[in-house]
Amino acid sequence: MGSEEKTPLLNKIGDDSEEEELTGCGATLPCNPRRMLHRYLILIIMCLLSFGSYFCYDNPAALQDNMIKDLDIGVGQFMAFYSWYSWPNVILCFFGGLLIDKVFGVRLGAIIFSIFVTCGQVIFASGAFFNLYWLMCVGRFVFGIGGESLAVAQNTYAVKWFKGKELNMVFGLQLSFSRVGSTVNMNIMSPIYNLLSTSFKGYTNLGIVLFIGGGTCVFSLLCALSLGYFDKRADRILKRDAKGSGEVIQFRDVLTFPLTVWLLCLICVAYYVAIFPFIGLGLVFFEMKYDFDPSLANNVNSLVYIISAVASPVFGFLIDKTGKNIFWVCLGVLVTIGCHGLLAFSFINPYVSMSTMGLAYSVLASALWPMAAQMVPEHQLGTVYGIMQSVQNLGLAVISLVAGMIVDAKGYLLLEVFFLAWLCLALIGSVLLYLVDAARGGKLNLSARKRREQLEAEMNVEPEENPVT
Repeated sequence: MGSEEKTPLLNKIGDDSEEEELTGCGATLPCNPRRMLHRYLILIIMCLLSFGSYFCYDNPAALQDNMIKDLDIGVGQFMAFYSWYSWPNVILCFFGGLLIDKVFGVRLGAIIFSIFVTCGQVIFASGAFFNLYWLMCVGRFVFGIGGESLAVAQNTYAVKWFKGKELNMVFGLQLSFSRVGSTVNMNIMSPIYNLLSTSFKGYTNLGIVLFIGGGTCVFSLLCALSLGYFDKRADRILKRDAKGSGEVIQFRDVLTFPLTVWLLCLICVAYYVAIFPFIGLGLVFFEMKYDFDPSLANNVNSLVYIISAVASPVFGFLIDKTGKNIFWVCLGVLVTIGCHGLLAFSFINPYVSMSTMGLAYSVLASALWPMAAQMVPEHQLGTVYGIMQSVQNLGLAVISLVAGMIVDAKGYLLLEVFFLAWLCLALIGSVLLYLVDAARGGKLNLSARKRREQLEAEMNVEPEENPVT
């Protein structure tokens, strides 16, 4: 599965030499991989690949009150569910990227990681059903083995099929669908729990609700299988296996990654630790500070996901048209600092802060992740995304535990100051990324027009370097 999966589809469209003749249904617009419609239908499957993973990732946040009461655990133990998810990904995301680049390929890798996600959710639900806290932690660990590596596979698929002017929009759409999963989870898991509470009680009810949530993981596994089939078919029809670069990632290549890759990792971890752990603890925060009932608190807590689900593809499209990725990253960090400041030091309606944070999060994610594709060759891309996910999960594993301890010991005001410090570090990283990139020609912060001109110039040179025989 090596080189045949490493050449983007867009580079092949327009090459009509020795094309396979398609007949029947395969020749229609939806089934022909040479046509734009087929690519966008594949994009839908690609976006749904991580739906189940994101839906189940925040099951604890949606059921925070119920979990703490039914399992008789503290906030620190509750946040350990997020830490156990993140710990395996400190290492496995990196190796997941290497496995995708060098061993499995993106197709088999996505299927394997989807299986881990499904099995992990089943174990987690079983632990709740039998009131075995340690088994729930094991389940989250197994779930984590697959969850972040599946995101690496999804990112690699996106670059393979859409590398070029559409990539920011594609990343935005992927984020949107993922956050739809998180949003649906936030808004239906508690009502399902309440509905079943008439027939089941305590941890038994909790386990059944988590089993129901596991159905979304099965759905995502089916998407991985479907995507693998269509990707292999496109490789055959477009003869991508015959046109790959033949280059293979080497472990020592990591030492040659540019400084911009490591600054990207710094921004990633410093920003995301101020988002996900906060949402994980947000339900009780909004109940305590604003005297909201659990239903209203859940609605407010899910606003970041709801807004980002709608706004991410819009901002992705906007960034595709304007370029200037680093500018958008800086803007996203600055706005998020303002949102956390309002939550910490004012009593302004939290709908304002959380909605704005959702917009800022959408801007940053849509601009941040596609930049990796401009930093390294494509055969190293899975590894770079793996490193980014690994560093992010190291931060999330540690900060989730620390955040729980801060709440138990000092309360939510100190927690917000803690998050603001991390966001300031993300801003420093963004400024450094701009300065380093500017010193090297400013490639990452080019406008869309200049980036397009640069790409066209490279394509005009390519026939002389690789003549067709």
